Amino acid sequence: MKQYFIIKNNQKHLLLFFAGWGMDETPFLTIHPTDKDWMICYDYRSLEFDADILQEYSEITLIAWSMGVWAASQIMKQYPSLPLSQSIAINGTLSPIHETKGITPTIFEGTLQGLNEQSLQKFQRRMCGSAADYKAFQTVAPQRPVEELKEELAAIQKQYLSLPPSDFAWQRAIIGKSDRIFLPDSQWLAWRNKVDSLEYIEAAHYQQDLFDKLMIDLWINN
Repeated sequence: MKQYFIIKNNQKHLLLFFAGWGMDETPFLTIHPTDKDWMICYDYRSLEFDADILQEYSEITLIAWSMGVWAASQIMKQYPSLPLSQSIAINGTLSPIHETKGITPTIFEGTLQGLNEQSLQKFQRRMCGSAADYKAFQTVAPQRPVEELKEELAAIQKQYLSLPPSDFAWQRAIIGKSDRIFLPDSQWLAWRNKVDSLEYIEAAHYQQDLFDKLMIDLWINN
């Protein structure tokens, strides 16, 4: 796993963000929280995580999106003493490869086996929801080769099937009504009765203004 500080100003409050499969920091560089450090985690070919670099923080807001929800759940259960003040899951579940609570095993396997440059672009168009949002995403798309993304997807599948489920408790889950990757009904089944707050929003799986609005909300209320 890569851990990358987008902002490191020696603040006491950290925004810790677990991105989705195939990501790097590029799509999120324009997000600039005030009075907080800002770290992104991505590349789940391994779940090795350095918690020592978080010891200086007295408060951590955890945000995870897409496959990052599963990855963060696996990591956070190992470090219960971290000073988490909030935990927010966006368009993902603890069971990312699941017939009713995630991406169906058949679709996941088909995505993995058929992954190439063309199918990746098709996935990203579906992820963004609209042609305009896809065009905007292309200007900030991750800079990682498709072979590496295929390795990551295979590693996620292997780790998900071999690791015991996480019992990490999220406080808040946000479901995009137009999500075509983690379908809204599947997210609802996964989260019902398991979070303090379950919210629906008008958004696709990935939408830049979704992250912008969430960050603004966090700045105002913290």
